Amino acid sequence: MSQFLPARRTVFGLVFGWAGLGFWHGGPAVASEAAGPVEQLHTGLIVIMKAGQMMSFRQRSEMIAPVVSRTFDLDTILRQVIGSRWALLPAAQQSALAEAFRRYTVASYVANFDAYSGERFEVAPAVRMVGADRIVATRIVTAAGKMHALDYVMRQEGAGWKVVDVLAEGSISRVAAQRSEMRSVLTDTGGTGLLVSLQRKTAELSGGILQ
Repeated sequence: MSQFLPARRTVFGLVFGWAGLGFWHGGPAVASEAAGPVEQLHTGLIVIMKAGQMMSFRQRSEMIAPVVSRTFDLDTILRQVIGSRWALLPAAQQSALAEAFRRYTVASYVANFDAYSGERFEVAPAVRMVGADRIVATRIVTAAGKMHALDYVMRQEGAGWKVVDVLAEGSISRVAAQRSEMRSVLTDTGGTGLLVSLQRKTAELSGGILQ
């Protein structure tokens, strides 16, 4: 399971602490442009969750892939995860790793958000500033009313904003967790080994449909 992904099965199995942020809403109107991509992600996730087993893994992957690409700055995330070694990798290997990481991220969302049981996503109207970045606070609310918190670290890319990290409980960085895992693989097996690892995990998540 992806260390970067705020996995539905994992999130719904934990009760995250939540600091009160005043009025919440689950509708389309948000207080900041930085929250727009997160709202789009939520909408896309609800769609594939409701599709569930009525559509194949590949079909749901094709539905959510454009949303993931628009929402996340996967290139920046991957460079943050790999660190200074990124510049030492051949250009062809960088491209292959970027594509494998994208497919892995998409497969992780499809695998983990695979059924709908009345959940809803809510976004806090107040967007926090951390330097040039913005923090969009959200929560997932189950049909039973249990709430689980996730914060999205947003960074401006040209005319828009994209996610560069996801924080569980307001501080547990998915990028930091994934950095430890992927750098270990890179140290042991090099860029080729990391590529194979990402492809293998994608295949496992998709039941061999994707890699």
